Amino acid sequence: MEFVLDTGNTAWLLTSASLVLLMTPGLAFFYGGMVRSKSVLNIMMMSFGAIGVVGIVYVLWGYSMSFGSDVGGIIGNPFDHFGLASLTDADSILAATGVPALVGVAFQATFAIITVALISGSLPERVKFGSWLVFSAFWVTFSYFPLAHMVWGGGLLSGSEDGLAAKIFGVTDGVANIAPIDFAGGTVVHINAGVAGLVLALIIGKRKGFGKEPFRPHNLPFVMLGAALLWFGWFGFNAGSAGAANEVAGLAWVNTTVATCAAMLGWLLTEKLRDGHATSLGAASGVVAGLVAITPAAGALNPVGSIFLGLIAGVLCALAVGLKFKFGYDDSLDVVGVHLVGGLTGTVLIGFFSTANSVFFKDGQFGFGSIKPLVIQIVIAVVAVLVSAIVTTVIGLAIKATIGWRVSEEVEVNGIDLAVHGESAYETVSAGRVVTEVK
Repeated sequence: MEFVLDTGNTAWLLTSASLVLLMTPGLAFFYGGMVRSKSVLNIMMMSFGAIGVVGIVYVLWGYSMSFGSDVGGIIGNPFDHFGLASLTDADSILAATGVPALVGVAFQATFAIITVALISGSLPERVKFGSWLVFSAFWVTFSYFPLAHMVWGGGLLSGSEDGLAAKIFGVTDGVANIAPIDFAGGTVVHINAGVAGLVLALIIGKRKGFGKEPFRPHNLPFVMLGAALLWFGWFGFNAGSAGAANEVAGLAWVNTTVATCAAMLGWLLTEKLRDGHATSLGAASGVVAGLVAITPAAGALNPVGSIFLGLIAGVLCALAVGLKFKFGYDDSLDVVGVHLVGGLTGTVLIGFFSTANSVFFKDGQFGFGSIKPLVIQIVIAVVAVLVSAIVTTVIGLAIKATIGWRVSEEVEVNGIDLAVHGESAYETVSAGRVVTEVK
């Protein structure tokens, strides 16, 4: 097929890629405000470190592993376009909408970056920065890229004739009769990162004092700012996943907005009923929960269905963040409660609310449809959980047995920022001299 450049779609995808890249510094603020003041620089550096590592890895072999020629339905051939060699616009994953290949690479690279950065929220204040960078390179290679290929590159979790969905409910004209839906990354991004966060929290262990002393956010305005930047960038994430400046992008934009609004209100209502207060931290967390849940569904639901999805996700995620205290794992910044639970909620509820065909819709009309799409959505969610859990366990244990994960107890107690990075986020003036804060 001859490639025909569409400048409007290309401009929109370049803008979307830039918006998604902004999400990772936004995440740094969101996470940075939630930790104690002695650790804020370290957790922000983990997001920036993810940008550095994944940005290079994606160009070298990540794109090819995600979208290269299929190898067993699991992964793309890493040598097809190693270093983006021999990549032409005719090969573009967005060729149908007139977007050049390199713009597609740019857009997809930002997804890989933010996914790795999300995991850091489960392990702040206690891990070696070098170990985090090593983990980032290996995990994105062996967990993110294979899942991206399986879902978006024509692999096992796609609608291809060789995928799981086709094997379960059959195929027509080379396409699964009931195709899985993951519009912008419920499985690839959020379930993947959420499971990895849980596994690492279990492998690395708790922070000193977890469950015995309060770990309060040191800067709630940072948290609110981070949530705002994430919400802004998420329009590139979801609306950009339409692959063009078209009506699907518009639908994704509206659905993203209303689902996020509903999730925030759902979270705040849950807080008010449970704790007696509707907090700023709850508002920011509810925003992120709604964004996570609508990600896989942004192009598949109508706005009313998106409101229901967001409301359900806000309530479930608000309840789920307390699981770490019940089960004793230190998911410090609620990667499991927000991203794993939110990702599962959004992925599965597509089977109820998709206007194409679902439990509550048939051929675009409200009414009883079919349970088959729900079955497929559950299957792809379960496979994503298993892939991430297995890969993360292997990498996490390997790092623990070799270079190690944890900083010394002294560094953890006195402040990881000063010990690891030689800096402190805040300075106070006392008795006419500058005193570095290490509390």
